[in-house]
Amino acid sequence: MTKPLVWAQPSLKETMRSPPMSAEARKETGFLLRKLQEGHNIGFPHSRPMRNIGGGCHELRITDREQQWRLIYYIGDDAIYILEAFNKKAQKTPYNIIEVCKDRLSKINKG
Repeated sequence: MTKPLVWAQPSLKETMRSPPMSAEARKETGFLLRKLQEGHNIGFPHSRPMRNIGGGCHELRITDREQQWRLIYYIGDDAIYILEAFNKKAQKTPYNIIEVCKDRLSKINKG
């Protein structure tokens, strides 16, 4: 069974479609998301757990030329939820990104 992708914010999907993410990076992102939808486990270096956000949360890691893109996703029983997408510029995930993801995850789990 293929799980649908659910974008926590409609604007996140636009982040992935429009520049500055290259076409190659969008293809890689699509390929990895399709694997997740099909139930495959994706390990490091493409994905890593984000336990500080919540159980079932992971960070999809996309290298795009000299940029690093991250998608924070949650594997739910019924869907793969994309909580956030951003261009990572520092070693650590910014605090505000983690807090936004926690908030979105709590809304998913309440719903």
